[in-house]
Amino acid sequence: MKSPSITYLVSLVIALGLSTTAYSQNALPINAAASVNGVVISNDTVEQGIQAALSQGQKDSPELRNAVLGKMIEISLLSQQAEKDGLANSERANSQLALIRLNYLADLELSTYLSKNPVSDAEVQAEYNSEVASLGPQGLIVEYKLSDIAVATEADAQAALARIKKGESFDKVAKSISLAPNKVQGGAVGWVQAGQTLPQIAGVLTTLSKGQVSPKPIQMPQGWYLIKLEDKRSSKPPSYEQAKGAIRNGLMQKKQFEFLSQLRQGANIVVR
Repeated sequence: MKSPSITYLVSLVIALGLSTTAYSQNALPINAAASVNGVVISNDTVEQGIQAALSQGQKDSPELRNAVLGKMIEISLLSQQAEKDGLANSERANSQLALIRLNYLADLELSTYLSKNPVSDAEVQAEYNSEVASLGPQGLIVEYKLSDIAVATEADAQAALARIKKGESFDKVAKSISLAPNKVQGGAVGWVQAGQTLPQIAGVLTTLSKGQVSPKPIQMPQGWYLIKLEDKRSSKPPSYEQAKGAIRNGLMQKKQFEFLSQLRQGANIVVR
């Protein structure tokens, strides 16, 4: 059985804190799982470690619980030795401990906010209904298999379009001049929905026939584009039961974004 790693659990232990109260080696206080040289590891801390392991997909078992406690004993031994070696107050230790604390508190704040503002089943259902309604009277998802060429100037785009009109393949031109990372795949983007692209692309994409290249260059914030519609397909949307998990995750991300936006608006942020 794979046990939780020290590197994974150490941040949890640091964030929660280990009791440094000294006790007799043979007399543990209430709620103590173990004592290492008099430093107590509480049952609550061990339970947090177990929950962290479960969140990684491991199954609860006596072996897992023993493994988590064993790792925390190792952490305590190593941290005590670091204290003896004078590492605890080093600049490196202080910066890393501060970062671990910041990350833990940030995760705790987000999880607390979402627990107080959960995504309801009604919200998920409403979002599903809205997405289905947006598909139009036929109720089908339309996907486009797209390739593109990205260049810096309109003149470069016009030159590329002229080469294609003279008979060069779109993928050959893309491989030779495109500035986008997908040039090595001949400009292939893959299957997308119109709503997943920027409006400038979507407005042209939906007018093209299979195999057709955009009749003129498309100006984008990052340059000029030519696109080719490789293929087109329609499919029925997933059922509510199939889609609700992804929709719930999307709505949770939206809530997190809105919460962070509120925090930014009320903050005094200075960037050098």
